[in-house]
Amino acid sequence: MTQLPQAMIETATSAADWVLVLPVVLALMGSAALLVVRRSNRLPLLGAVLVIVAIIACEISLLLRIVSEGPLSMTMGKWLPPFGISLTADLFGAGFALAAAVVTLVVVLYAEIDREGNDGKDGFHSMVLLLLAGVTGSFLTGDLFNLYVWFEVMLIASFGLIVSGSSPLQLDGAVKYGFLNFLATTLFLLALGLTYGLLGTLNMADIMLVAPDANRAAMTGIAALLLLAFGMKAAAFPVNAWLPASYHTPTPAVSALFAGLLTKVGAYALLRALVAVLPDSREMLEPVLAVLAVATLVIAPLGAIAETHLRRAVGFFVIGGIGAILAGLSLPDVIGIAGAGIYIFHAILAMTALYMVVGLIEVRTGASDTRQMGGLYAASAPLSILFFLLILAVAGVPPFLGFWPKLLLLEAGVADAELGWVGSALVVALVINAILTLIAGTRLWSHVFWRNGPEGQPASGEPMPLVAPTPRVRLAFGAVSALVLGVVLIGLWPNPLIEVGQRAAADIVDPGRYVEAVGLAEVEP
Repeated sequence: MTQLPQAMIETATSAADWVLVLPVVLALMGSAALLVVRRSNRLPLLGAVLVIVAIIACEISLLLRIVSEGPLSMTMGKWLPPFGISLTADLFGAGFALAAAVVTLVVVLYAEIDREGNDGKDGFHSMVLLLLAGVTGSFLTGDLFNLYVWFEVMLIASFGLIVSGSSPLQLDGAVKYGFLNFLATTLFLLALGLTYGLLGTLNMADIMLVAPDANRAAMTGIAALLLLAFGMKAAAFPVNAWLPASYHTPTPAVSALFAGLLTKVGAYALLRALVAVLPDSREMLEPVLAVLAVATLVIAPLGAIAETHLRRAVGFFVIGGIGAILAGLSLPDVIGIAGAGIYIFHAILAMTALYMVVGLIEVRTGASDTRQMGGLYAASAPLSILFFLLILAVAGVPPFLGFWPKLLLLEAGVADAELGWVGSALVVALVINAILTLIAGTRLWSHVFWRNGPEGQPASGEPMPLVAPTPRVRLAFGAVSALVLGVVLIGLWPNPLIEVGQRAAADIVDPGRYVEAVGLAEVEP
């Protein structure tokens, strides 16, 4: 059983600890405030930027505290752990929350490309902050039921964003997106009910203490339900068809936000639930995880090669990245988990940037199908460079950011290959994924930028007419260029990220410090 230290019961929460809850509070309050002023001309944009900057400042402070002191926890009200609502942050949770806030700030600025003449009735900025609140809460929660609550917050906000504009294509995408996500949420809720009925708790730290004594078969069944639910949220094979069928339907800014945040929350939930909370059950499911990882790694880039719609093709790159994360979950030592965690961080930045670059391509060409594009290199060489750099990063070409987590995964796979087939299969799949992703990406680049014009046009024909860039397009280009620059610089100087990633992975593999931060301790009955 568990009990609280007397010091924790008698000690009030310090003011400095409120930095843990402030990112969620600011996002929720900012969302409500911006909904009230949504019809104002510039207030929603200015307010969103100010709120997100404040959130980033809080999360930088939180991350620095965790680096120096270890995981931090705060429980709301007088219902102390494991009964109260706990927010608990370790290096992975705080780092992912910071990355999410940074890309949200960039997307808010980039979104002005689509908002010329908009009267604010759609409440775009309010829904973006609501989505950020759900994402941040998911990364920082210490309770499985509250993870479900934050998933619902994200679902509400993402529904509002995906149908904004009410075009038939958006409504079609919303139906596909909604059906699979509602099903995943139902499975998650079912797993929560079974967990509470079996263990009497949903606090993650408390589950870590009591789950080893529970019925192993029952806990493995619960873990399988969580794998299915979170796998659907993350778009892992074979429950991934909804992503390329829906992510291309909203505006490019919304697509970028979804690609950078939503699937990564599902991947983080898998990492937290299976490796930290239920490690014994994860061990039972390891062959399943390995098969899913290999299938996702290989099939996703093949889908990108076969696809001609640009944003749908990029959606398959997102799915392929989930395969790399699953590979890390199949290799649950510190190196493998560090690779999975750093890849989540990389994907938050790189996938958001890639969708934004694709949006700029669609604006300049006036088309969304690569068969109708061509000749963009001569008109916008900087845009072609941004696209090419991101393709190299996503494929994992050194020295770009995507290379380093894949290198860690390969190292873990080679070490595991001595013990069985899992490591060997994952190493081969990771290499094949890198090659196929590079083929798919360079194929898209050559069709969009290198050839003279649309498919079927003679090589000597006139270049396709391009839309001239407006001031809003230049603002969007500046925002995405800053994000791509960050991806490149982190890739060129990866040592701090790798060091922090390995420290974070150590707290996932051995969550003793996490449990201690919550205030729970194992005692003899």
